[in-house]
Amino acid sequence: MKQKTILLVDDEPSILDFLSYNLKKSGYRVIQASNAFDAIEITKQKNPDLIIMDLMMPNMDGIEASQNIRELNLSIQPIITILSSRSEDYSQIAAFSAGVNDYITKPIRPRLLISKIASLFRRELNPINKENKNNLIIKQENYSIELEGNTIQFSKKEFELLTFLSNSPGKVFNRETILLKIWGSETSVGERTIDVHIRKLREKLGNDYIRTIKGIGYTFREL
Repeated sequence: MKQKTILLVDDEPSILDFLSYNLKKSGYRVIQASNAFDAIEITKQKNPDLIIMDLMMPNMDGIEASQNIRELNLSIQPIITILSSRSEDYSQIAAFSAGVNDYITKPIRPRLLISKIASLFRRELNPINKENKNNLIIKQENYSIELEGNTIQFSKKEFELLTFLSNSPGKVFNRETILLKIWGSETSVGERTIDVHIRKLREKLGNDYIRTIKGIGYTFREL
């Protein structure tokens, strides 16, 4: 298996050294950057598999840097995780709206961080094509899937919702989490919007893939 490359971005050298030591011990290749501008340039050149980035940095914070990285013309977008001592909701909402995949609050034990990183890689958030044993292929490049030889097209939000749920089969997501991950800070969107999009997905996919967990939310069935 190809060694995964992780880019660490923090303006505190002691944190970079501490995290780098533990990640290297776990078998990862580690690159360091002390500011957001260097992180963007390194991402262009090295295209790391995962970026762990501090939120609060001078000149450009982790959220703005994440937005810039998401706009890069990369063959495969990296997984981006914000690591921050700030745990308030609005910081996390802003991060997810910028395209961040996960938000981890400090302090964090090295073993827990390694476990979270392994989980992020297992989710395979950014494949070009994703195939399972039911011959369902998710094609991110054109917001479509191929199911049993038939191509089905989706709107952008329908597709984002489908890929979000299918990346964690069997896991139940409540409506609040889905709103945060898919719609972010779009204040005009309510829980009814989720139900409408779920109905549209079922109309296109059939009723076998997405289950409603009464009183909680939705899950993509394990295949």
